[in-house]
Amino acid sequence: MACAAKAAERNLFSKSFRQAVGPIDPDKLHGDILRNMEERISSYIALANKAGKVVSGSEMVMENLRRKTSPGKLVLLAHDISEDIGLKIRHLAALSEVTCYVFSDKNRLGELLGKGLRSVVVVQGEGFVGSLKKEIDRYRNFLGGRDAHYEQNPCT
Repeated sequence: MACAAKAAERNLFSKSFRQAVGPIDPDKLHGDILRNMEERISSYIALANKAGKVVSGSEMVMENLRRKTSPGKLVLLAHDISEDIGLKIRHLAALSEVTCYVFSDKNRLGELLGKGLRSVVVVQGEGFVGSLKKEIDRYRNFLGGRDAHYEQNPCT
């Protein structure tokens, strides 16, 4: 956020857009950027779901992680997942060498998939997984590597 405030102070947005830009509230700009990044991540999840590359629900995810046949997986856990299920999923993901992120909450995961509450999803397919990791890493870097909604877990 500090870099956006400095850019606004130094009128760099006007220079970048090559036109006059009104006063910019750095806090609002920061919030807008975060919402945009979250929306991009959500769009990739929804697109993967439409392509049939998402498995959701704790039992289905655990079964999927036990099968080590399909490469290119990413686990997204809701931050409000039950502790026991979360530990089981993280353990299976670690055994399968699958990256885990904490993402949003059960309600939002379910909304993205057009289903009810979902505490965990697995995104499959190297293209979707690569794109999601890239977007989540951008989001985390924007925040200086710290955020409760997109927290990478070592799954160990």
